[in-house]
Amino acid sequence: MRKLRWLVRAEAKIKVIAPEVDPEIQKLRDAGKLTIEKSLFYSEAVTASLALVISATNATNVSEEVSAAAMEQGVLVNCVDRTELCTVIFPAIIDRFPILVAVSSMGRSPTLSRSVRGWIELRLPKTLGQLAELAGRLRSEVKIKLPSIDARKAFWEEVFVSKAADEAMYGSMDAAVVEAEKMMASISGDGSIVLVGAGPGDPELITLKGLRAIQSADVLMYDKLANPALLEYARRDVELIDVGKKGPREAVKEGSDAARPSGTILQQEINQTLINQALKGKKVVRLKGGDSFIFGRGGEELLAAAEQGIAVEIIPGITAAMGGASYAGIPLTHRHMSQSVRFVTGHSVEHGANVDWLELAKPEQTLVVYMGLVGIEKILQRLVGAGLSSKTPAVLLENTTLLNHREVFGTLEDLADKVRKEGIDGPSTIIVGEVAGIPAKVKELYALARTSKDS
Repeated sequence: MRKLRWLVRAEAKIKVIAPEVDPEIQKLRDAGKLTIEKSLFYSEAVTASLALVISATNATNVSEEVSAAAMEQGVLVNCVDRTELCTVIFPAIIDRFPILVAVSSMGRSPTLSRSVRGWIELRLPKTLGQLAELAGRLRSEVKIKLPSIDARKAFWEEVFVSKAADEAMYGSMDAAVVEAEKMMASISGDGSIVLVGAGPGDPELITLKGLRAIQSADVLMYDKLANPALLEYARRDVELIDVGKKGPREAVKEGSDAARPSGTILQQEINQTLINQALKGKKVVRLKGGDSFIFGRGGEELLAAAEQGIAVEIIPGITAAMGGASYAGIPLTHRHMSQSVRFVTGHSVEHGANVDWLELAKPEQTLVVYMGLVGIEKILQRLVGAGLSSKTPAVLLENTTLLNHREVFGTLEDLADKVRKEGIDGPSTIIVGEVAGIPAKVKELYALARTSKDS
């Protein structure tokens, strides 16, 4: 019956051969959906005119006979729970007709396929198929009014997350059509830009809204701190543009005398690329590591787009400092240790550009230094020179939230030496303040708790 339900829906011409037939199958025969031959299997029943033969029985040796007969006639065959006898495998089906999703383990574990089907079913609304009906109602009209393939894709992507989609799935199809037609009438053909914070490294830390933006992008511009795994969520026809900048660490490795290529010129090129793509009517997603507005130059890109009248959406991301500190067990604020947090870049503080070191060295605050690896010695020395104790806890976090992350704990006095000995050379963040000593305190407390339990 499980096989027959799908074959009947597909309007196949079906014949059931069996010595005994289930009453449900007889009902299908009475409804004219299939025919029945009450008989044991015989190989002559399999002819080359058939499209598919299914053996759904536990009778001894029958599946072997069915498979041999089908293969001799060149007919596709499925033998339930006998993968080695099959030329066709039935997947587990998620039915949101006319939307169907198939899950297959290639016959290795039908139970696992059914489990995966259950996981997916929980995430797909029961009325999802209503969206397909909505699309069917409007398809011809959309094709006429939006002759561009990219424009149609963008329109449907907007519709499927809009009020029109809600109306359709709640059964108000006429209202859904009206809402979608309003959206179609308001289309200007202009492109748009979405600034997406990709998070500190772990691809699972991107927001759901950011993920949806990636999936709907016509053009995806990404930097080197955005996890490449996120690119896999983009459409197959997306245009990928790598706009990663070269930092001072790369320049040092290459033996360049310049601390950095002309970042201002490169950023202007990125701005212009964003604008050019949007002016073509594209949805451009700019994917940045961390958050676009924390040392990510998102503000510059926003202003450049505004000058051209291009719409910009901002989707926040978890910053490297917040994500890395949390993973390391460091609270950036603590009411008994730190009442404020300061964020600075290593490039600015290393060279002393407009830096008030006395402010940065104030007690009861946390200092976070982005991109501080190259100038770590100078930075830590100047903090001590401005009044911070050389015993102040400090930590460098490399490749935060990734599997290859490293954490180097120390003090202002010895952290730089420890970092150099560890050979740290990845994207790094430095955190200075009493809160950087909390992970060591946590380990100590856990050790005392275990000792107490053992005793």
